[in-house]
Amino acid sequence: MTRTISKKWTLFLTSTLTVMAGATIAPSLPQMASVFANVPNAQLLSKLVLTVPALTIAISSPFTGKLIDNFGRLRILYICLILYTLGGASGYILDNLYLILVGRALLGISVGGIMTIVVTLVGDYYNKSEQSTFLGQQSAFMGLGGVVFLSLGGVLADISWRYPFLIYTFSLAILLLAIVFLREPEITEKNFSEIQGSNKIPQLIWGILVSGFFGMLFFYIVPVQLPFLLKSYGIQSNAMAGYAIATCTLASTVTSLGYKWTRNQFTNETIMTIIFWCLGIGLLIAGLTGSYVIVLLGMVTVGLGVGLLMPNINSWLLENVKESNRGYFTGLLTSSIFIGQFISPIVIAPFSKYLTMDLLFLFAGGISCCVGGVYLCVLNIKIKLIE
Repeated sequence: MTRTISKKWTLFLTSTLTVMAGATIAPSLPQMASVFANVPNAQLLSKLVLTVPALTIAISSPFTGKLIDNFGRLRILYICLILYTLGGASGYILDNLYLILVGRALLGISVGGIMTIVVTLVGDYYNKSEQSTFLGQQSAFMGLGGVVFLSLGGVLADISWRYPFLIYTFSLAILLLAIVFLREPEITEKNFSEIQGSNKIPQLIWGILVSGFFGMLFFYIVPVQLPFLLKSYGIQSNAMAGYAIATCTLASTVTSLGYKWTRNQFTNETIMTIIFWCLGIGLLIAGLTGSYVIVLLGMVTVGLGVGLLMPNINSWLLENVKESNRGYFTGLLTSSIFIGQFISPIVIAPFSKYLTMDLLFLFAGGISCCVGGVYLCVLNIKIKLIE
């Protein structure tokens, strides 16, 4: 029993490393841009310090997934945890902004591996019912971890912009826990040729990947665009923007913890409808008024949807893949999630030239509600086909 609990908490703590990748150094970016002001395009490069990991996660995750299917989960996890410290903490000692970006790219590769391996291990260790419970708890734990690391990063950034990079050495403690408490699962379908020949992506899996992509695309409007929306309302405080984003995160823990109950009541498609409607309605609320209190209400609504997103798409995927290629398809899902994160501001940028921030939120909210309607139509079609 003790070992089972320790295994569970090791996986929880390992999961927080994926949230830590961005949240930890976000408060350091303005000071970093100031320190490297003599470097051409310093403002842009300092922002890329935050976003480059998402791109390398998206690129590397499918390859990591194939590796863990062929060579085992834990040895790749150990390597990723070491790379996490090397890439993440490198910013503490490097004096070249371009080399810091290289370190961040390395961090992204390690995060892609860690996230893929953790979700794959959940599928290896737990049955269907246990997976729903674990994935909901994991998502809630990651949300709370994001609040903690963002706050700690802010405190350390007030001392020096370099100090938050030291938080990444936390992965070494996770490495010790992984060595002690995690075991390599016994994969019964371990024939290499079968694995190599089973990587064609079925239609359902494509649907899950697209769900992860669009879910993150709409959600990432909040952390990227919300500060600008508040400034357009005359709210200049960065702290108030941070509180609003934290409110979204805290609200997400409620539905994450209740995911198993939700999954017992509804199908995956129905839950995706709820998710996109929560995201859409929350964005609509935020864009309808200049009141900060109403914006917070919108962030709560968005958070309720976000809390269901990660456990639902992970659970949906694990229910529909074989253990022989579980790592590969989990890597593809990780990739789709982070492509959604990375591309969100790029997709929004053209519209921001022609729309005010409140209209932008209203537009995005309306599209998200329409996407939710698509899932409802798909569900109705499935029901009619069964009948």
